[in-house]
Parts: sequence; structure tokens; C-alpha cells
Amino acid sequence: MRTIRLASFISIDGVMQGPGGPDEDTTGGFGFGGWVWPHFDETSGGLMGEAMGQDYDLLLGRRTYEIFAAYWPTMDDEIGRTFNAINKYVAAGPETPMSWAHSHRLEGEVAAAVRALKASEGRDLLIQGSGELVHALLAADLIDELTTLTFPIILGRGKRLFDAGSSPRAWTLEKSIRSDSGVVVNRYRRAGEVPTGSFAEQDPGPAELARRERWAREDRRS
Repeated sequence: MRTIRLASFISIDGVMQGPGGPDEDTTGGFGFGGWVWPHFDETSGGLMGEAMGQDYDLLLGRRTYEIFAAYWPTMDDEIGRTFNAINKYVAAGPETPMSWAHSHRLEGEVAAAVRALKASEGRDLLIQGSGELVHALLAADLIDELTTLTFPIILGRGKRLFDAGSSPRAWTLEKSIRSDSGVVVNRYRRAGEVPTGSFAEQDPGPAELARRERWAREDRRS
């Protein structure tokens, strides 16, 4: 059984689009590409390397795969050599050529294909970028570990890491670090059902009961 891990750059308001450069992903008129760069320092780079970990294969969506496949094959640094040597499992249709060495197309419905891959023997599966794939896997409750590198900016618009389809789930914070440039790195592991409780110290009075009924009527009309 493989562990599925996600390592993602995000803004304070959860945007993950185009962190690496102005032309990386301008979908929807996104104009803030490269927002990671001004805050990226040696500490942040080390924390990203730690978040990615060792001994993994990549699990990617179509757009991120196409970005990576156009860039990493020509790179001869540590990350480039790793990415070029490992397996890349890709949620993409036949219109996307699997030209990057050791690339494998996931066939059929995405969540089912990833569930089967997760059940197989092999290295951990690391997701980077791949927002649509992340949404599908969060909805199917297939991601085991989340590492977010939160940068001190609000972007207001753009593709977000989480959407309304995510499966409700509690997560345990395993590690939290802050870089000198204000990047906060949090690593979470899936923990179980969402716990709930109440701060109320006494039974609800007439005003509170009336409020609940009024809001219930409003909800039924919406």
C-alpha cells in the first residue's frame, strides 16, 4: 500500500495557481504568476525539499504534467535528476503525449485508477500542483498527508487548493515551521472523522430557538 502525499505552495487565501512564473498558468486571466519568488529563500527551498521527502513517484494532473514535461527534462540539478528518473503517473487523456521518460497514463475514472495505484506495491506517490486531480482525490478521501507552504500574500482570485467537494476529514498537525521570509510550512496527516462540540453551557432559550427556526425556514427557501 502506497502513501499519497501532497506538497503545495498556497497563498493565505488558498490560491495555488501559477506559483513559479508569470507564464506558468494564466488560465482565467490570472495575472500574479510567480508570486512565490519574492518570498523564496534558502530556508524555504530547504523546507520544500523536506516536504517533498525522499523515495517517491510523482502523481500529476494534466496541466501540471505538461508544465513539468516541458521544463524538467532539460534540467540537471538535484530535483531535475530525480524527476527525470522516477515514474510519473498522470491523469490525462490521449491528447497529452507521454513523452517524458517513465511517464504512465492513468486509465479510466481518476479516483478508481488512483485507488488501484495506491493499493499496489511501490514508492509513495507525491502530488505537486494538479489542482483538479487534488480536488478529485480529496473528494474520494484518498490523500494521506498534506504539506502546505503558505506564503504571506492574498491573491483574491485563481485556482484554489480546496473546493466544496472535499470529503470532510480531521487532520493532525505533525509539524509546523516558519521561514525568515514569512513562509509557514505545516504538515498534516489524515486523522479520522470531524469532531464537533458546543460552547453552550445551558439549554437554548426562546430567542435562540426562534433564531434556529427562522434560519431553518430561510435554508429551506434557498
